[in-house]
Amino acid sequence: MTDPAQALDTAAHRIDPLAPHPPGVYVDHLVRVIRIGRPPGDAPGPPALAPVTRTEHFRLRRRGRRIEVDHWLRPERLDNDLAGLLAGELFAPGWLSGPDIFERVFTGVVRTCVDGPLTAWCTFYDNTLARIRRCWRMPAPSGHSSIAGFAPVYRRAMDLTPPGAVLDVGSCFGFLPLLLAERGAGQVIASDLSRGTMRLLDAVAGARGVGLDTLTCDAMRVPLPDGCVDTVTAVHVLEHMDGARGEAVVREALRLARRRVVVAVPYEEEPTAAYGHVRVFDQAALTALGRAVAAEGRRFTVEDHHGGWLVIDAG
Repeated sequence: MTDPAQALDTAAHRIDPLAPHPPGVYVDHLVRVIRIGRPPGDAPGPPALAPVTRTEHFRLRRRGRRIEVDHWLRPERLDNDLAGLLAGELFAPGWLSGPDIFERVFTGVVRTCVDGPLTAWCTFYDNTLARIRRCWRMPAPSGHSSIAGFAPVYRRAMDLTPPGAVLDVGSCFGFLPLLLAERGAGQVIASDLSRGTMRLLDAVAGARGVGLDTLTCDAMRVPLPDGCVDTVTAVHVLEHMDGARGEAVVREALRLARRRVVVAVPYEEEPTAAYGHVRVFDQAALTALGRAVAAEGRRFTVEDHHGGWLVIDAG
């Protein structure tokens, strides 16, 4: 589910974000997430249940092979900044690792924060989209925020996407396709390799009354005809794949787009493993990619704006 959204690890594709579950508890074969009413006291428990660590928002335990995470987040705090909280408090220090575990804990926290799977996810989407738009209107608050970091990326992507039909590849949660669809300037198709995520986006879009199509597919092999949309966007996708696969995704986007392909990547010194990043970019790497895929004479531009942007004239 990138910020976190975001590409998902293969094992994480098996997560059903809308499966029934008891109120306040999420359990699968690897993780157990429980919502508790308030931060726990400091009194130690039995050695078998002693926490591995306790942070500002989470308490982590291990019971056999299963990871147990308690949290005391309230519904008004449920938004995509959860990705930053988990990364900063549990994954960056090394208490937990791997994109599969990240996705499962993330899903568990969302699902336990509000009773009812769709209600919980709608709360997550409503809060996130409202806070993205708030960041567009006023300076972001101090401190790290995944939403504040992504808000200018979404704003720039929308500015670079003219009215008309749009296909977004590697949509993950689909915040950008929802923002484009709510703009009302043409058909919007969201696509992702994760069937569960696209099912979730369908359900949330329906609950919001937004006209949005979804497609489950590999971004290198999209089952749509040549020139079927005006613009293809690939925002924070290529850092999840090696160079050959990334180039194949851009070439596929050029096949599908009548007018423009918009690619955005983060600039990092090291790939952020918790988010499934395997590759880093700078302006030189984006320029090399543009030259490789635009060898047929297409024009392209590269610019820096909260990361890097490659915009290719598909016409």
